[in-house]
Amino acid sequence: MLNGITKDWGDKKWCIRGKMNMSDKFKCLRDPVFFRMKMDIPHHQTGTKYKAYPTYDFACPIVDSIEGVTHALRTSEYNDRNNGYAWLQKVLEFRPVIIQDYSKLNFISTCLSKRKLKWIIENGFADSWEDPRFPTVQGIMRHGMTTMALTKFMLENGASRKTVNMEWDKIWAVNKDVIDPVVPRYTAISLDNKVEITLTNGPAENKFETHPLHPKNPAVGNKTVEYGSLVYIENDDAKDLAVGEKITLMNWGNAVITAKDESNGKISIKAELKLDDKDYKKTKKLTWISKSESNLEVTIQELDHIINKEKVEEDDKIEDIINRNSSIEYTVIAEGNMRSLKKFDKIQLSRRGYF
Repeated sequence: MLNGITKDWGDKKWCIRGKMNMSDKFKCLRDPVFFRMKMDIPHHQTGTKYKAYPTYDFACPIVDSIEGVTHALRTSEYNDRNNGYAWLQKVLEFRPVIIQDYSKLNFISTCLSKRKLKWIIENGFADSWEDPRFPTVQGIMRHGMTTMALTKFMLENGASRKTVNMEWDKIWAVNKDVIDPVVPRYTAISLDNKVEITLTNGPAENKFETHPLHPKNPAVGNKTVEYGSLVYIENDDAKDLAVGEKITLMNWGNAVITAKDESNGKISIKAELKLDDKDYKKTKKLTWISKSESNLEVTIQELDHIINKEKVEEDDKIEDIINRNSSIEYTVIAEGNMRSLKKFDKIQLSRRGYF
């Protein structure tokens, strides 16, 4: 079955092949290589003690059988090699193992090639294998994935044999179902795009009230919300406001715009609180934060796909499909309650998303 090596071949390269069938329709089963000489790079454990190492095709059926595997789960890319797997166990008189095929889980704008992912790291487009833009378990966990959501997603998809390119939205929707009921809510306004509103009948001095961190889950805890006569809102919200318009400051109440100045390229607004008006149906809902010394500046990082092509082909050059602007950072003014956050905490910033 095996072509034995009986002498020292020196620097010549050699391999050991299995005698199968040279007329097999699958080229990988025409006397496949079972051992290959490896002398240029020392083994990380045995150094240069051994000169030949078994290939995947030779080792897997033997190890699976010896270690008691009943069903070998293999992706469909190995379909052509399944007969070789069974042949080796038969001729060596090892216990046969059942092969269960399934397709790879492919996502759009995603590269699964370890060689190409390594290039991305080495060329500075990613921090490490744990980069939150990477399709590695460590990467998506750093991006905010939970173990519960990942398990649920995999069980829902099952072991399909049909290869599809899936949208990332699906797995993140499963994760949202897990984290949304338990993550605390905070507010942050863009530092460079903030607009100040003067509330003419607002509190003479800033006051504080206790509010739940989650509107539907008291178990998440409470936070202190600061109310003042000067508040910041987003520029995108401010530019669409008109004098006389009624707005709703979220978790506070209604107000009416009494003045708006857009001179010198900046917007300034005055408004009057109408807290007795409880009609919120047709008003614009605005996030806001009081102007306060307790606020802090926070750097936000928003991520996009690190690959700019939806379907990655095998012959695509990674340097041609890399997204060179997949990470955007900016600064926000955040409420002082966020000082208590710890590394790896998951939160939601109102009207911004999960972080």
